[in-house]
Amino acid sequence: MTKKELQDQISSKKSMLCVGLDTDLSKIPSHLLETEDPIFEFNKAIIDATAPYTVSYKPNIAFYEAYGVSGWNSLVKTVNYLNSNFPEIFTIADAKRGDIGNTSNRYAKAFLDWQDFDSVTVAPYMGSDSVLPFLTMKEKWVILLALTSNEGSIDFQTQELKNGKMLFEEVLIKSKEWGNSENMMYVVGATKADYLKKVRQIVADNFLLIPGVGAQGGNLNEVMENGLSKDPNLLINSSRGIIYAGGDNKDFAEIAGESAKTLQKQMAEYL
Repeated sequence: MTKKELQDQISSKKSMLCVGLDTDLSKIPSHLLETEDPIFEFNKAIIDATAPYTVSYKPNIAFYEAYGVSGWNSLVKTVNYLNSNFPEIFTIADAKRGDIGNTSNRYAKAFLDWQDFDSVTVAPYMGSDSVLPFLTMKEKWVILLALTSNEGSIDFQTQELKNGKMLFEEVLIKSKEWGNSENMMYVVGATKADYLKKVRQIVADNFLLIPGVGAQGGNLNEVMENGLSKDPNLLINSSRGIIYAGGDNKDFAEIAGESAKTLQKQMAEYL
């Protein structure tokens, strides 16, 4: 997917919403456990209900790997369903991969070629040779971990270097040598909204994937005020706050759709 295609969808739907498909068998409605593939049935229902308000879906790969072969099959079915029925919606493999070059090349093939995701999240801390293989595929994206929303991110990411910059700033600056705003995005947590202005000073035109709105406590207004550039270059993720909004109710998908709609309406005010 090209940058223009993604931005056109954002403008059309007046939404920057990314729905995280962090599907956990212990949290989905109990009646689905009787189906042949509970994870896929849950995902399909959530997708159908939220697609009108959503420009992106982000399965967290760990939630599928945890169930072995059956979980992986559910992931493949989910991505195939998205690509077949909602090809205009941007897909993210939240895999957080990154290894030496030949291994990264295999990860890139697995997620961007064989599974045909539009993008994959990548850890930058092994340097350029761990990232560049993901950038070789046409109209595919790397989403580089820059400043994450977890509490432990301060252990390294905001530490000041000898040159006076914080480590996440150095990651942003260095990575601009590898990719550009047409193939590289950055993860910046919503709980780090006060750093967004610093991020935008370095990567003004790149898309930012913003996790942490909702259950993790990120504030949507702060994200918009600090992170929105002249173009709508944000993908704002909500996972648990949408997909589990309906609890164990049989109309869980409809409730999730309403939660997605509520966030979309808030975003529309800024678009």
